[in-house]
Amino acid sequence: MRAMDLTGTSALITGGASGLGAGTVRKLTSIGVRCTIFDRNEDGAKALAAELGASANYAAGDVTDPDDCQRAVDQAAEGGNLRVVVNCAGTGWVGRVINKDNSPHDLGAFKFIQDLNVIGTFNVMTRAASAMAQQAALEHNERGVIVNTASVAAFDGQIGQLAYSASKGAVVGMTLPAARDLSIVGIRVNTIAPGLFDTPLLAMLPQAQRDALAQSVLFPKELGSPAAFGELVAHLAQNSYINAEVIRLDGGIRMPPK
Repeated sequence: MRAMDLTGTSALITGGASGLGAGTVRKLTSIGVRCTIFDRNEDGAKALAAELGASANYAAGDVTDPDDCQRAVDQAAEGGNLRVVVNCAGTGWVGRVINKDNSPHDLGAFKFIQDLNVIGTFNVMTRAASAMAQQAALEHNERGVIVNTASVAAFDGQIGQLAYSASKGAVVGMTLPAARDLSIVGIRVNTIAPGLFDTPLLAMLPQAQRDALAQSVLFPKELGSPAAFGELVAHLAQNSYINAEVIRLDGGIRMPPK
């Protein structure tokens, strides 16, 4: 198998202080990757970096702010060995096309979700790709990999997920053209579309509701773990022949209308 050696490389993970991002940070550091945790939650990012010691550092900031993104990329790329970028920062929103009183979906809420989930991914991806392209090539002229995070909502959007599904559909839609654009400099681009994962967002639900969600998964009947997400990120980083792919990580679930 053609593989990218990650030993001694650096990675940038957005939303890395918790949930899928933290699962990715833990996995990558365990295989010798030095991770920069980029998150608005400075306390959480600082705490995780302290826990992992020399294997991690953090950059507090917002993915919707281009200057914050550039600063985080510069920090992760210091030393010239940034090879992995993972975009996990994002959130959801509930709102129908029209409300119960027939008033239209709030435009501000729709824009907020696009700014965070789409523009935030764009900001980090473009700036990271620019930095990675200027690094020395590895074996087979490879320079690194970018992994973005979509959602099964990109394909199975539920009632009330107009803004969220639109944003994750955009992340899916960027995958192939980004991979084509960056192929000339040896940077791969893939996207993971997770299903129901045991993240801080779902942790806010009552246990009975969490159990019911787990039972809706085809097999295994459990919520996905951030560790499983991190495992897939690591495989996508190491397996050099996986490129321009959108991979559902969902236990086979197909979301119902509601």
